[in-house]
Amino acid sequence: MASSTGEKQVSSQKYGRFGNENLIMSSRGANDDSNPRDGGDVGCCGYILRFLSLVVIALTFPFSLCLCIKVVQEYERAVIFRLGRLIAGGAKGPGLFFIIPCIDSYTKVDIRTVSFDVPPQEVLTKDSVTVAVDAVVYYRVQNATMSITNVEDSNRSTRLLAATTLRNVLGTKNLSEILSERETISHYMQSSLDEGTDPWGVKCERVEIKDVRLPVQLQRAMAAEAEAAREARAKVIAAEGEQKASRSLKEAAEVLTEAPAALQLRYLQTLNTISAEKNSTIIFPLPIDLLQSFMSRKES
Repeated sequence: MASSTGEKQVSSQKYGRFGNENLIMSSRGANDDSNPRDGGDVGCCGYILRFLSLVVIALTFPFSLCLCIKVVQEYERAVIFRLGRLIAGGAKGPGLFFIIPCIDSYTKVDIRTVSFDVPPQEVLTKDSVTVAVDAVVYYRVQNATMSITNVEDSNRSTRLLAATTLRNVLGTKNLSEILSERETISHYMQSSLDEGTDPWGVKCERVEIKDVRLPVQLQRAMAAEAEAAREARAKVIAAEGEQKASRSLKEAAEVLTEAPAALQLRYLQTLNTISAEKNSTIIFPLPIDLLQSFMSRKES
């Protein structure tokens, strides 16, 4: 019984190992089929057409060089398809490359940075305020092969994704956050766009929010609120100034009470200040003690 159990365990381990190897082989085969850089087997007809094309090129040499030799610029790459299948080696360029007429077709891809304006998007913010926001997106193609084989039109798809990403991101923010955290929102949009366009061979380099347009009524309400806040701060500052001035006057009155002669000096200083202004006003200081004597006589 023990030996039979051991044989079953050994056989199960062998089958498990073979099964894992079969899974690995099948996964490798699937990956090879999905690899866009591998042209694969074109079949017998493909080889025959290729041979006939080479014979025609040889017979019409050197005139056939005008159709066989192509040139791409430094900022371009050429993605070549042979009988509908992508040839091995990926994109060609920059410079000269060779194609076989009739069975090869190629597409040029510009890898320079492209900028475009995202159309103004009417966005309802998290605090139920409708704003119109537009932005600028900078991107470039970093993998020419993927931009041709994985998406129909990488430029149009990137523009549409940028517009929808702008709406989705701003819809989760309050109006105050949109106005004060533009740089943070731009970085978040850039990372989202970069992640979404990576399977297309497109690299999002920069996103900038251009303008945030508010409704006219909301602008008036915000202006009134800001004006009221400024007036409130001005009143508080004026009240604090009056409070400090009253404290200073109180301290000055206490000093004058302790020294009655200081009051006469204050009279003389006031007269000197008034006379320096060259006006026709004449002031006669009247001692308060004299008035007090008249008041006491009247009462008596």
